[in-house]
Order: sequence, then structure tokens, then C-alpha cells
Amino acid sequence: MRHKHYLLSFSLAAVSVASMFFTVGQSAQQTVPAPAQSRLDYQTGATLYMQKSAEYRAICYQTFAWAKRALADDDKSRRKLPKAERKKARAVIVDIDETMLDNSPAQAKGIKTETSFNSKDWYAWTSKRSAKAIPGAIDFANFAKAHDIRVFYVSNRDESEKQATIDNLKSVGFPDVSDEFVMLRQKESTKEPRRQKIAETYRIVLLIGDNLNDHADYFEKKNVADRFAETDRVRDLFGSKFIVLPNAMYGEWESAIYEYKRLSEADKADKRMSALELP
Repeated sequence: MRHKHYLLSFSLAAVSVASMFFTVGQSAQQTVPAPAQSRLDYQTGATLYMQKSAEYRAICYQTFAWAKRALADDDKSRRKLPKAERKKARAVIVDIDETMLDNSPAQAKGIKTETSFNSKDWYAWTSKRSAKAIPGAIDFANFAKAHDIRVFYVSNRDESEKQATIDNLKSVGFPDVSDEFVMLRQKESTKEPRRQKIAETYRIVLLIGDNLNDHADYFEKKNVADRFAETDRVRDLFGSKFIVLPNAMYGEWESAIYEYKRLSEADKADKRMSALELP
């Protein structure tokens, strides 16, 4: 009987120690602070997707292949145009950043240093003239040149960045890059006046960019719902007149979520979380 009593006491003590160990361990786990999260961690996945995924490269090649097909289709259909239009020289308007040139290293540096986008760092990056070409972009530009179609590089980089931009485009192999055909932002951020200026002399066959604002002014400063509505309204232009490159790192899509307001990073994070659609 005493033997059983000792066994019972030992069992109870073991259970008690185990319980205490589990409770202390659980308590310790609860009190260990979670690793600090960077304000810009949300951009990490998008930047890595652009830099490290073969799928991103495939999408770019696919996009420029479709753009070449659109130019070939114009070769066939332009004979049906009015004579005045048919005689006009042809042009393609392309954006530069995340359309022709890859700036993901600058984005990655901002994530690593927890530094939001700012002009000083951006100018330091563009002055290096080290951005690589987006996959398929140079091949497309050469295809356009071979078909006597002028490529205009229309970007909202500052005019002060023009020489560095020209140098970078030339260094990676884009054809016919010159002061005349690289049109940067001087005062206005809208590209519509520059598109109209090109249209005075050229028939614009195609517009290529990573932002809907690269294609037409009716996308500008619209909220999320209205951007959807405008996209649906002109859906037939995508793939024929408008070609869109993927960019999940930044863009007007994100500004629309923030309602185009100047917000703190904390407020931006709140806006992103509240914008998520749940089951």
C-alpha cells in the first residue's frame, strides 16, 4: 500500500513539474517580443517578384511579343486609313521606369534602409546610369525601328535627369535615343501635352507603360472604383492600342488606395489593410 502511495506521490509531483514547466515556457513565449517589422516590408514581396521570379520575366517577354504583334497588325490595317493619316510617320510612346528600365535595386535599397521614396535618393540612383533593361524591351524597340516606327521615351523623370537618362538608355542598347525623343517632365506631371505634341507630326500606333496614366489622361486622379470603370470602358484598347507592363512595387494604383493624400507610413498601412477584400 505504501509502495502505491509513493508511486502516486511521484506521479503527482511529475505532473506538477511538467505543468509548471509548460506554463513557464508558454509564458516566456508570450513575453518574447515579435521581431520589429519595417514600415516598408509590404514592398519586399513585390520587389523580389520583379527581381527573382522567372514568371515576371515571362510576363515581360509575353507583353512585348504582343506589342510587336500589334505593330504588325497596324502594318496590315493602315492601308484602310484616310490618305492623310496613312502618310503620317508612325510612333510608339513608351514610359521609361519599370517599362524600359528596371529600377528595382533602388526600391530594394529603400526597403533595406527603411527609407521611403525621396528625390535625393532617386537622383542619386538615376545619376549612376546603371538601371538594366526590362526583359524584352530592347528587342521590341529594335523591332519598331526595323518597321520605320519612331520610339518616343516619355517619362515623368525630371528634366534635370535627362542626360543621365539618355546615357543609361544608350548604355544598355536602346536604339535612336536622343534629346528629341526622350521627353521628360518639365512642369506638369500629366503626359497628355507631350502625347499631343507627338501626335502633331506622328500617328501614334501604340502606348506602352506600367501605369494607366502612361496611356491616357482619363485615368488620372481617379479613385479605385473609377479606375476600374475607365479600364472596363476602354477594354478593347488593351492589347491593340494600350500595352501594360506589370509593376506591383509602386504606382498610381497605390496612390488611389491612399486617395492621393500625403499620409504617414502608419496611415498608409492602415489604408492598405482596410482596402483588403475578405471572404
